[in-house]
Amino acid sequence: MAYHGHFRGDFGMETPVNKLALLQRPMVRGTNQSGMRAHNERLVLTILRRTGPLPKAQIARMTGLSAQTVSVIMRALEADGLLVRNAPVRGKVGQPSVPIGLAADGAFFFGLKVGRRSLQLVLTDFLGDVLARVGTRHAYPTPDSVLRFALAGMEEIMGQVPQSHADRISGLGIAIPFRMWDWIKSIGAPRADMDAWRVRDLRSELAERVDFPVYLQNDASAACGAELVLGSAEVPPDFVHFFIGSFIGGGIVLNGSLFTGNTGNAGALGSMPVLCDSRKCTQLIDVASLATLERMLAENNEDAEALWTSPDAWAIDEIILQEWILLAAQAIAVAIAATGSVLDIGAALIDGWMPASVRARLVEEVRVAFSRIDTTGIQPPVIMAGTVGPDARALGGACLAMSERFLVDQNALLAPL
Repeated sequence: MAYHGHFRGDFGMETPVNKLALLQRPMVRGTNQSGMRAHNERLVLTILRRTGPLPKAQIARMTGLSAQTVSVIMRALEADGLLVRNAPVRGKVGQPSVPIGLAADGAFFFGLKVGRRSLQLVLTDFLGDVLARVGTRHAYPTPDSVLRFALAGMEEIMGQVPQSHADRISGLGIAIPFRMWDWIKSIGAPRADMDAWRVRDLRSELAERVDFPVYLQNDASAACGAELVLGSAEVPPDFVHFFIGSFIGGGIVLNGSLFTGNTGNAGALGSMPVLCDSRKCTQLIDVASLATLERMLAENNEDAEALWTSPDAWAIDEIILQEWILLAAQAIAVAIAATGSVLDIGAALIDGWMPASVRARLVEEVRVAFSRIDTTGIQPPVIMAGTVGPDARALGGACLAMSERFLVDQNALLAPL
């Protein structure tokens, strides 16, 4: 199995502030009650994750916590290496304020994407910047091959990073398609290999072999989670997210929180019927997936390898690409309308393993197709491109580990004091 990785020693800038989303969310609240330090620490980290560095006084106003409580919390987080003081900002009067933000090297997270055509492992810092990545292609995923890749990939990356970084790795998040065995025909894999997923527990098997917590989430939900945590789009608190990889999937955000449902599979938009006749219904996954574009290229004796070599540039037949864009756009538009009729969403975001130029063309054609749909009775959502890009699923895995260890769920933020 081939691995291709790199380590980046410098640190990126803080994620841009999503000002519109912050304004539309109710004010987050903390509590001064004893025994709630862990919650309040997470609350402070969550706010700084969203806004970037802030002075203590502003955090106190945003949370409703006393200035003394905020000072105690931030001193503790700073002592733990999770926060760092920025340069003082001098105003016209009074003492200069000192913005405090997340320390890039305060914690690190692995994100593992299990794709139907490829595997990817990334290491991110506390700001969500990718420091290292490894990846490989495969015909289809099996539990054993994924386990080998993940363990070898983590060993390779940890061999590249300083020991101080390795000591602060705080979790691994796995982004993986659920019910892998349901896609035997689409994946083109032997039934026995896919049936192995029914009885194997990848999360538990990895957790037994590493010294940090391991979490698992549906891959499309993870991509949506990456947009929620790291994305720069100005989005309302309720939106739907489509990620187009080998197969298209979806995620749902309600009241600023990723909604995954009782089984973790809510937002399985790829299974949504988008075209029906007297004999059968065609699902979104059968039309708007890259596997469909791959098949179209193969049927025209065109090489589809460029789809998977790099998401930055595709050297493929333009006529076939445009045909797929139009087909996918029509199906996605129907899915958006159907979702909007059930959930009062304010936006629909579209992202995927594709060049930014292709994503922009697809988004524009979805807008055109949606404009032809009768939306009487619903408020049409804003249709826009996602901002995380091809790495969204692996980054979503890392964000899952970050959220579980250090952040507060939006629903908890809104709970009565």
